[in-house]
Amino acid sequence: MQLKHLFKPLGVRFMNEATRLPDDAMLSVRGITKAFGSNSVLKGVDMDITRGSVVALIGGNGAGKSTLMKIIMGIYQPDDGEIYLAGKIAKLGKPAASLAAGIYLVPQEPMLFPNMTVEENVLMGFKEKTQGLRKRLAELLNHLGWKMDLSRRAATLSIAEQQLVELLRGLMRDARLLILDEPTSSLTFNEVESLFKIVTDLKAKGISIIYITHRLTEVFQIADQVLIMRDGVITLNGDVSGFTREMLVAGLLPPNAEVHQGGVACTVEDYTGLTPTLVIDRLTGYGFQDVSLKVYPGEILGLAGVVGAGRTELATTVFGRDVVKGGKVYIEGQDVTGFSTRAMLDAGLNYVAEDRFLNGIFRLSDVAANTTAANLSRMSRCFVNFKEERRVTEKYVQAFRTKVTGQDQPIGSLSGGNQQKVIIARSLSTNPKVLILDEPTRGIDAAARGDVYRIIEQLKEQGLAILLISSDMEEIVELSDRAVTMYCGHINQEFAKCDITQDNLMAAAFGVTEGSATGA
Repeated sequence: MQLKHLFKPLGVRFMNEATRLPDDAMLSVRGITKAFGSNSVLKGVDMDITRGSVVALIGGNGAGKSTLMKIIMGIYQPDDGEIYLAGKIAKLGKPAASLAAGIYLVPQEPMLFPNMTVEENVLMGFKEKTQGLRKRLAELLNHLGWKMDLSRRAATLSIAEQQLVELLRGLMRDARLLILDEPTSSLTFNEVESLFKIVTDLKAKGISIIYITHRLTEVFQIADQVLIMRDGVITLNGDVSGFTREMLVAGLLPPNAEVHQGGVACTVEDYTGLTPTLVIDRLTGYGFQDVSLKVYPGEILGLAGVVGAGRTELATTVFGRDVVKGGKVYIEGQDVTGFSTRAMLDAGLNYVAEDRFLNGIFRLSDVAANTTAANLSRMSRCFVNFKEERRVTEKYVQAFRTKVTGQDQPIGSLSGGNQQKVIIARSLSTNPKVLILDEPTRGIDAAARGDVYRIIEQLKEQGLAILLISSDMEEIVELSDRAVTMYCGHINQEFAKCDITQDNLMAAAFGVTEGSATGA
């Protein structure tokens, strides 16, 4: 469906009416921009949140949702633009100012002190006397109709109960605007129903709510209005009743995205008779359940999904960093379930982590040390064989065209793309049979991205089985031989080569599974 007629008029209207605010607006933002260095994250955001409304905010990874919320919470300062509260310009330069203005963010992962009681977690930070605070908390609970044991330790609470404590924190601070960030990502069905009832009650009491979610079904269950962010701007907004799920999915896609490939011939790899290199059989771990996958030699299997779907948790569990709660993992028929990371490397599986700064590079070490860090046991007994280290490093520097002044150059001084090449080289130095690439081009420029794509294609030609995890739908489309999507911790759809399109992937990633794909 074409939605171009919805996009352009939205921006024009706000530009012409920049200071006109709805009479019932609790919060309005106009022309908010924010850049980090050369990366422009917000490009003129306009938004209105009316009193007593639930506004669903959706958008793909990297759309700018978190940055916008941090500006509203006073964590970041906007480069340009204005924020209005009840029609008056507000200066929210600090979190304390946003809290004083009645704005409270309930994070996706509750941030409670586990050894403190519910009451202590809710009341900490206030300057009032304890007796008065306890009376006000009791009155609030009675007003909401909630029954909660305030003497319980936070460590004993479920995720749903922890979120209630976070809500109480905000309401005790007289919050008039609550920001709920993926509030149902860890909840059971019954807990979701309870949360929706609470949201409905809060709305009836005049409290406004920004509801950030990747679950499109929830938009129609709980929200009055919907906003879509894409590439740093609000591209679509209106009453929920005016949209279908398919319209929302279309709004999430770039204007020039290829919608369907119907009738276009494409080559489909035939893996009949081949033994899969990696088999994941009904695997369950933290953040995902009952996942089954097969990756064949010389195949790139794309794994798409949005933040919180469980993709990285699956990868780290397979790699031995997290505990397996159920199911099996096999490499070339060998049961490697629950192996340590060292044992996984020896069995032939390696993993390139999503966050290269946190889990990928040793910033103060040089290129050579970073390249061979995963292979020291094969390169030394008591002392490092520096001749072999230089040989291995030079091999990958040449093969990957890594731009370095020398092998002794600190890796922290390289560009992001060249750092990524070194990290991939380190993984290959262990001679893996299976390589899991988690967001391999995150944060690197277009030229380096092309080099990384070339490397991935070469690895495929060499017969490696590659599991490619990416939030970039174009990347999945370009590189994958097959693709699957994860949604709420499950594989919910599988796509043959001919069906890997941006709209199919985006729809499945947001839980809209009707389409031309085959079942997973």
